[in-house]
Amino acid sequence: MGANLPVDVDRVRLELGRADGPAVSAAALLLTGAGRVRSGADLVARDQPGAPGDAVRHVGTPDGAEAVEVDLAALPDSTERVALCAWTGSGTLGRVTGLRLRLVAAGTGTVLAHFDMAPRSETALVAGELYRREGRWRFRAVGQGYDHGFAGLAADFGLTPAPARAPRPGPAPRPAPPARPQTRGEELLPADMGERLSLRKQQVATSLRKGGLTGVTARVILVLDASGSMSGLYAKGTVARVAERMAAVAALLDDDGTMQAWTFATRPARLPDLHIGELPEWLRLHVRVGQLGVIGRKKRPKSRADGQVDMRTVGIQNEEQKVIADVRAYVRDHPVPLPTLVLFFSDGGVYRSKEIERELRAAADEPVFWQFVGLGRSHYGVLEYFDTLPGRTVDNVGFFAVDDVDQVADPELYDRLLSEFPLWLGAAREAGVLR
Repeated sequence: MGANLPVDVDRVRLELGRADGPAVSAAALLLTGAGRVRSGADLVARDQPGAPGDAVRHVGTPDGAEAVEVDLAALPDSTERVALCAWTGSGTLGRVTGLRLRLVAAGTGTVLAHFDMAPRSETALVAGELYRREGRWRFRAVGQGYDHGFAGLAADFGLTPAPARAPRPGPAPRPAPPARPQTRGEELLPADMGERLSLRKQQVATSLRKGGLTGVTARVILVLDASGSMSGLYAKGTVARVAERMAAVAALLDDDGTMQAWTFATRPARLPDLHIGELPEWLRLHVRVGQLGVIGRKKRPKSRADGQVDMRTVGIQNEEQKVIADVRAYVRDHPVPLPTLVLFFSDGGVYRSKEIERELRAAADEPVFWQFVGLGRSHYGVLEYFDTLPGRTVDNVGFFAVDDVDQVADPELYDRLLSEFPLWLGAAREAGVLR
């Protein structure tokens, strides 16, 4: 779930198959950048087999599975995503064994990706999707379930009223030939870290679902305070554990599983991007504070590995407004058709409240939500009350503080971390901040 890969062919087929159990129907939804259909014509299913222009068609496969064939080059510019949906009219999808999705090159029959699913109580789900990113098409395994059948799923994407016809049962297809699963490097993680990441991704999905979000995609940016007062939290490994927990948010939300990151104190510094498969080494090399090594009686800086920031240049004071400005500049210079979620961790000591307020007020018209998390009981200045300040297009800031983040269980942390993001998404779309 969440794995993705580029699609370098023009015509593909999304094949939905099963080994045994109730019949499963497949349909495609053609979605705009806002994640909505434009009309009922954007549904492609067995009883409505073609979209306008026939860029997307419902087809069968030689082994009896249901499939959707997509001519990516023929899709209109207004279609940003093609979501493949699955549902059953007889009980739950948990009764279906061997439910799978294959992405196949339509011209050659080459299997590009294979995604096995194991639903439980769901009666419908979004199995996978094709989506545009910077002018190119990609595929993502989704596996997001719904408990209210296809009607509930379709309503989430703006299709009302949803089709009332029950799916027609078909013959059970033979198992597909094995194909190598496509991942974003998660298989490279140590076993224990990989298990934690997998569980945490599920918990992130649950927290988003509580806020009414399913299948949402966002760019995720991590910001870590490296001021002098944070040294104890770094030494205890608290900051490294926080960064690992935030990697699960990026692994689920971000379309390429890569998270941009900054550290800051007196000055900001951008860290190398965090790629999920490199998580252990990234934590070891880049989650750190300023430090000098002692050789003899002279203090000399320790040697740095490739890509490491010289933390002496970052300093020791709190200048949050500078890193906020740095991240804003990055988002402006690297636009994507996605919202951006900034996860900002600090132990407080905020004293540049006017400057911080000026930056965050200016950012209210930008497609960025700033989630601040306080690590301790220190003074957080304007961050504690910013979301109550009037005079902004939308409330673009969330804040909460915890005494000891290591004692907060993952479900609670993700619930608190992601509680305001869905509210901002809705308000930002309504205000035209997001399109």
